[in-house]
Amino acid sequence: MYYNVRMTVFMDLLMDTIKDTVTLIPFLFITYLVMEWLERKTEDQSVALLSRIGKFSHVLGAGIGLIPQCGFSAGAASLYSGGVITAGTLLAVFLSTSDEMIPIFLSSSVAPATIGKILAAKFVIALISGIVVDAASHVIRYGFHADKHIHDLCERDHCGCEDEEGSIVHSALVHTLKITGFIFIVSLALSLLLGYAGEESVASILTAVPVLATILTGIIGLIPNCAASVVITQMYLEGLLTCGQLMSGLLVGAGVGLLVLFRSNNHYKENVAITATLLGLGIFWGILIDMLGITF
Repeated sequence: MYYNVRMTVFMDLLMDTIKDTVTLIPFLFITYLVMEWLERKTEDQSVALLSRIGKFSHVLGAGIGLIPQCGFSAGAASLYSGGVITAGTLLAVFLSTSDEMIPIFLSSSVAPATIGKILAAKFVIALISGIVVDAASHVIRYGFHADKHIHDLCERDHCGCEDEEGSIVHSALVHTLKITGFIFIVSLALSLLLGYAGEESVASILTAVPVLATILTGIIGLIPNCAASVVITQMYLEGLLTCGQLMSGLLVGAGVGLLVLFRSNNHYKENVAITATLLGLGIFWGILIDMLGITF
């Protein structure tokens, strides 16, 4: 009986992970296809143009991230690894990514005005943070490598896209399949961990140490899996989290974007720095929201 229950849980989590992973494939494929097209057809001029636009694309990044689909954060991570957008733009997308928040709010009949306020707050925070990060990186000259190029991504995945006679569809497909496989393995492992531990266990940890709840929700939000945003959103709806604690977890929750970043960008110290910055910003804004008494 016990074995059957655990197998049922496993199969449910497996099917959910497969479904979530499959939905990412179109976003990843289109992103890589566009990058391959830029490389083959327009060469360095187009990439340089997009890079210049990227320095001022925080508004676009913050807006795109609001769409409830973590595939955009995965695409942004790939664009950053290919040198198309800046670290600030990447973080703007990560911070504004809404993941499962909107569907849960809608299914729970949360007032549209409340949802709008939360999305507006995420947009403004993402925009300000992205601009500040890029400005700070220029001032302190921190090592967010500006010499990235799609060739780095291609050499890492051995997709054969440097062959000018090769198909850009084939090259994009190779990138997509490798990233998809990586996401599936990690997401399944995390789903199993959260599934067997139980959402109640996560809730008890957060409510047992209210002073540290904002930090803890930020750390939980880093988990690159939709389950994390589901837990945080549900706890807020049940009155277990403040607005600041909610925002701390949701701002940090970049979906699978961090997984793609670590898989596609070979500057690991830079990846760690971006992750730490994302966590720090989420916690900072969460604490500030509660200090100011902001409610949604």
